[in-house]
Amino acid sequence: MNNVQQIIEQAWENRELLKDTDTVKTIEFVIEELDKGRLRVAEPIADGWQVNDWVKKAVIMYFPIRQMETIEVGIFEYHDKMRLKTGYKELGVRVVPHAVARYGAFLATGVIMMPSYVNIGAFVDSGTMVDTLGYGWLLRPNWQRRSLKRRRWHWRGFRARTGCPGYYRRWLLYRFALYSGRRC
Repeated sequence: MNNVQQIIEQAWENRELLKDTDTVKTIEFVIEELDKGRLRVAEPIADGWQVNDWVKKAVIMYFPIRQMETIEVGIFEYHDKMRLKTGYKELGVRVVPHAVARYGAFLATGVIMMPSYVNIGAFVDSGTMVDTLGYGWLLRPNWQRRSLKRRRWHWRGFRARTGCPGYYRRWLLYRFALYSGRRC
C-alpha cells in the first residue's frame, strides 16, 4: 500500500503523471478499494479518526482521468464522468426508485436507500437508512445505524431561531428560498 500511496502523492504534485497508464491504474485501484470498503478516506483509531489525505487526493484525481459518458437507467438518462453503483442485490442493499449511489461509495449489507444520493468516498455501514434526499456527501467518514434525513425548515421556525435583525433575517430567508427552490 505504501507504493500506491507514493504514486498518488507524486501524481498530486505533478499532474502530467495523470497521462501515465500506471498512475491511472493506481487511481482506479484506490477507487475500487473504496467501493469494496477495504480502504477508507477516514478510519477510526484508538483516540479518534485518522484521515487518509492520499485517498482524498486519489478521489479528486479520479475526475480528470475519466471521460464524460451517457448512462441510461430505465427511463432516466445521466451524463457524467462517474459510473453508478450496481449489483445491489448481491450487496444485500435495498434501493428504492430515485436512490443513487456512485461507484466508489461503500454500502454495507443491510443498508436501505430511500430516494437519496451517496457520493464517491462515502462509507455507509450496516443498519443505516439513507432517507428522502438525505445526502451521503463526498468523503464522509462513517455512517452506521443512522437515518440520514433532510430537514425541512419552516420560515417561522427559521425566523425564531436566527435572533437577528429583521432586514438580515429577510435576506437569509431570501437566500434560503433561492437555494431550496422555494418562492418567498
